[in-house]
Amino acid sequence: MAQGLQQAWSHRGWVAWALRPLSLVYASVTALRRLLYRSGLLRSHRLPVPVIVVGNVIAGGAGKTPVTQAIVRHLQARGRHPGIVSRGYGRRTHDCRAVGPGSTAAEVGDEPALLARSTGAPVFVAAGRAEAAQALLAAHPDVDVIVCDDGLQHLALARDIEICVFNDDGVGNGWQLPAGPLREPWPRSVTAVLHAGPRPAGGNAPAFALQRGLTAQAVRADGHRVPLSGLRGEPLHAVAAIARPNDFFAMLRQQGLSLAQAEALPDHYDFDSWERPSDKRLQLICTEKDAVKLWPRHPDALAVPLAVQIPAPFFTLLDARLATVATPLSSADTA
Repeated sequence: MAQGLQQAWSHRGWVAWALRPLSLVYASVTALRRLLYRSGLLRSHRLPVPVIVVGNVIAGGAGKTPVTQAIVRHLQARGRHPGIVSRGYGRRTHDCRAVGPGSTAAEVGDEPALLARSTGAPVFVAAGRAEAAQALLAAHPDVDVIVCDDGLQHLALARDIEICVFNDDGVGNGWQLPAGPLREPWPRSVTAVLHAGPRPAGGNAPAFALQRGLTAQAVRADGHRVPLSGLRGEPLHAVAAIARPNDFFAMLRQQGLSLAQAEALPDHYDFDSWERPSDKRLQLICTEKDAVKLWPRHPDALAVPLAVQIPAPFFTLLDARLATVATPLSSADTA
C-alpha cells in the first residue's frame, strides 16, 4: 500500500485526482491551524536558548535523523552544548522522559535511542516538543541550543532556524495529503533546504545538495566494527524497517555485497514478532535505526550507519544564523 501511494504521489493520475477532494479538506484544516498560531489564539512556547528544527514537508522518510546527527556533531565540534528533543514516534510510553543509555525503542522510540547513542547529547521525548525541551533544559542547564528532530509542523514550539529536508522524490505531484505527499503547501518560508535529489522548485531559501551513503564499516552491539569490504561474497540477510527500505538495500549492493534475502518491513517496526531466518549461514545486516531494536535479541546483527555529506557552506550559514539569534531573558510563552 505504501509503495502504491508513493507511485500515485509521483504524478497527478487518476488516484491522485480521486483523492483531491480530501486533500482540499486537509489543506483547509492545516491552513486554519497555522492561522490560529499566527493570530495568537494558539500559543507557541519560546525557550531561553536557540531552537533548530530539522523537518520536512513530505510524508515518509526524508533523512531528517542523519541530518540531525550531523548538525549536533557540528555544534559539538564548535564548542556548543546541544540537546535533542523528539516526539519519540513508535514508542509505547506517553510521558515526557529522558533517553538514557539503557532506554529501549519501546520506551523512547528508535530514532531518539539512536540519536542518544550516536551523539552523546542529552535527548528527551514527549508528545509536545516544547515540554520535552523544557524538561531537558531543567535537567541539563548547560545546554545552549535545542535541536528538534522532526516537528516542522509542530508550531507549539517556537523556533529560530528551520531546516527542510527532501529525499529524491522532491515534492512529488505538489499536492497535499492524501492526494500528494505534502503535509503543508510548498514553497514555505524556511532558513535552508537540504535536498538529496534535484532542488525542489519554488522558495527563496538557500538550498544545498546532500549526499547519502553508508559508512565503510558495520558495527555489532558490543561496538566491534567490521569493514563492509570484508563481507563481499558472504551470504547476507538484510532487513530494513524504514520509510525507504529499498534505498538501504541498493546502497548495500553498491558496496558490492550479495543479499541472499532483502526483507522490507514497515517503518518503525518493533521486531517483537519477527523471526530470524533458520539458515544460520546468513549474516544478519540492518540499518542503525533498526539495530536498537534487534540487538537485545540478536547482538551479532551488523548495523550499517547511514552517513550524509552536507556542503560546508550550509554549516557556515547555520553558524551565522545562530550568531544573530538573541537569547530571550526567560522561557515565558510568546504568541
